[in-house]
Amino acid sequence: MSNSRKYLDANALARLRLIEFEARTVVQGIISGRHRSPLRGFSVEFAEHREYSAGDDLRRLDWKVLARTEKLYLKQYEQETNLSCLMLVDCSESMDFGSVPWLGEKNRLRTKFDHAAIAASVLSHMMQHDGDAVGLYTFNDKVLNRIAPSGRVSQLEAIFETLALGPTTGKTNFAPMLHEVSERMNRRGVVFVFSDFLDEMESLMEGIRHLNHLGHEVIAFHLMDPQEMDFPFQDPTLFRGLEGEPQLDADPASLRQSYLENLNAWRTDLQNELRKQDTDYVLLRTDELLGEKLSEYLRGRKSRFRKASFRKASFRKASFRKAIRGPQS
Repeated sequence: MSNSRKYLDANALARLRLIEFEARTVVQGIISGRHRSPLRGFSVEFAEHREYSAGDDLRRLDWKVLARTEKLYLKQYEQETNLSCLMLVDCSESMDFGSVPWLGEKNRLRTKFDHAAIAASVLSHMMQHDGDAVGLYTFNDKVLNRIAPSGRVSQLEAIFETLALGPTTGKTNFAPMLHEVSERMNRRGVVFVFSDFLDEMESLMEGIRHLNHLGHEVIAFHLMDPQEMDFPFQDPTLFRGLEGEPQLDADPASLRQSYLENLNAWRTDLQNELRKQDTDYVLLRTDELLGEKLSEYLRGRKSRFRKASFRKASFRKASFRKAIRGPQS
């Protein structure tokens, strides 16, 4: 046990055990059999041609171009560089809600925060496995903990232990935290946001625009509990308000239709606004297998990278052919 773990209370140690065990299990399932990270496109991507100069490596000659034009041109490639990745995990009071029991832990419910912590741990593990620098922010209406991106061996342990501290009280406020992240990230990277997004829409979009303006990519993971998604309540129920909201004693049957309509409209608005910012949206329900959801997203992402790289290379090759052939009669 590391020295820092000795200072975690019993609840935090129990959460740490669950997060660490499930994260490593999910990672093994995703990584098994793959040779290259699905979080990135291609390790080497065709960029353009340039004319041959004395001393250049002849292995890079484009022999097809030579056969057509009798001119020597070399293929140039864009070498992929390691990424700087940051996990932003919402620790506000609403993230402490959960209705799904942990597998093998009948007396402990899996909260939205727990699900987010495992997802962030899985992606951190995978990014570090591929040689990328990984960091963590936890926040509510302010930043609670910061771990700067690093590739050091002890980084994952520090991330696990910080996430084991669990959620807090307080509301979600994205803008100050996202602006701080924008100012602190000194090179382009990927920002993963894990939240139930119970904040003003414009606050979130303002922060994402700032990150996008600086060249960072943002990926939004939306955490929801099945009771929030499906509203299965039948009997009169006292609903406890979170993040400062009052309690409500209501008949669920009379509210269900309007609740679901409003929920779906809000989620549609959220997805549309994120799409305008070129931000991926991924729904993570706490009753669904996390490994399958992450694998599905990563496979889709890899496929998009492959298609985008093919279009990019095809465009460059077409432009090159036009340039060396000149106007066609």
